[in-house]
Amino acid sequence: MKITGIKPYPAWTTWRNVFLVKVETDEGIYGWGEGGTSWRELGQAGVTEHFAQFLIGKDPMQIGRIWQEMYRSAYFEGGRVITAAMSAIDIALYDIVGKKLGVPVYQLLGGKQRDWVPSFASAGGETGEEMIENAHLLVDEGWDCFRLMVHYPLDENDSQLYEPRLDIADNAIWLTKAREELGRKPVIGIDYHHRLSVAEAASFCQMMPPGTLDFVEEPIRDETPEAYEALRAMTPMPFAIGEEFSSKWQFLPYIEKGLTNYARVDICNVGGFTEAMKVAGWAEAHYIDLMPHNPLGPICTAATAHLSMAVPNFSWMEVRISPTEDLRVSDDLISGQVITKAGRTEVSDRPGLGIDVNEDAIANSPMKPDSFLNARLHRRDGSVTNW
Repeated sequence: MKITGIKPYPAWTTWRNVFLVKVETDEGIYGWGEGGTSWRELGQAGVTEHFAQFLIGKDPMQIGRIWQEMYRSAYFEGGRVITAAMSAIDIALYDIVGKKLGVPVYQLLGGKQRDWVPSFASAGGETGEEMIENAHLLVDEGWDCFRLMVHYPLDENDSQLYEPRLDIADNAIWLTKAREELGRKPVIGIDYHHRLSVAEAASFCQMMPPGTLDFVEEPIRDETPEAYEALRAMTPMPFAIGEEFSSKWQFLPYIEKGLTNYARVDICNVGGFTEAMKVAGWAEAHYIDLMPHNPLGPICTAATAHLSMAVPNFSWMEVRISPTEDLRVSDDLISGQVITKAGRTEVSDRPGLGIDVNEDAIANSPMKPDSFLNARLHRRDGSVTNW
């Protein structure tokens, strides 16, 4: 079997842009993959076209060797756009091999570790009362792990305005009330999208009684592990870190120094199944569970679910379809999507990823280049701040 085509598709799917890749073979078997690094879809398409120049004609069964060749065959190795494109190709190759052998992808990773994938939802609100109401809805529907956040508008006429100090004060108040109302059983976290400084993150953690939150996700930026060491010294609150990491090397200090308590590995950024399984094994050796990042489209969800089925050290998988959030993609675009109910994601036993893409529909659904503009945040003084 030989690779005969690699087709990148930057596309719009109902609610966001995605980057999909189709890998074709001379046996008629094909695979689909998805790359991360949102708002850099066109860059990923260019990298994929570079890879196609030397991957056409390769044996798709040699997944590990192909990964090494993609990563190491240029002087400037690595980088998030490059590994996102690599991720899409790697996932597609696993899809192909699973179909060739007639087994689901999780079987290629060592088989099932569990019968279904524990999953967490997200619930917000423009007021604290609305956030708590949504949290109660999740509990009533059987969810036992979720992220909460008040998304209050500072200025109804400026959706890009963000002030960290006002945000952390409001959320600390309402998260404390949420814990009081919901009790100790639900697992509650918050995602700060690395928007805070060390001082702001420490203040936020210190504003709440101990035990209010079970994890804080990405409170500060990740370029400087020493900053996380400083933050760790100021709070015992568990951290969930790693969704932006593009290799096992980026995970290195966070795992070895105990800076992350949950590894937020993103299979569409880190390098696909090949690299994600290495991170999982490394985390297992340090008693760290995976909490996979899954913010993209249905291919990402299917791949993440197969990874989640196969690793022993696992907590919850992020999902974006729940009673409080409905970011689904039309079945007319992508069929065979995995289903999550009451915090349980069921994984198909069909060969490969068990999911397929309507190629004609995707080809005629061009991405919206301006869709990221509302994510360029600023503060009241006009300065740029982190999304």
